[in-house]
Amino acid sequence: MLQSTLRHGLIGLLLITPAFAAPTAEQRGKAFARAKCARCHATDRVSESPLKIAPPLRALHQRYPIETLGEALAEGIYTGHADMPAFELSPDQIHDLLSYLKTLE
Repeated sequence: MLQSTLRHGLIGLLLITPAFAAPTAEQRGKAFARAKCARCHATDRVSESPLKIAPPLRALHQRYPIETLGEALAEGIYTGHADMPAFELSPDQIHDLLSYLKTLE
């Protein structure tokens, strides 16, 4: 009886563990921001941006409604200064990054 109970408990744990291990959209967005944006922008709630002219990501919602950034991210972000690379995001990357940016509001 004890072995059966342990076996069922172990099987249940193995079945639910992947659900806990899968990163959320916010976590994937945070990882993307750290990988692609952190060279210039602060990607958290308190740090200063390494590049002084680059606004912290936490302040973007003060300039633009976060929901409206999706189209710009899909079409590609191009700026007037050489330090900002031009890039386009996939729909999944856009969803993840916007999900993360909303957590910074």
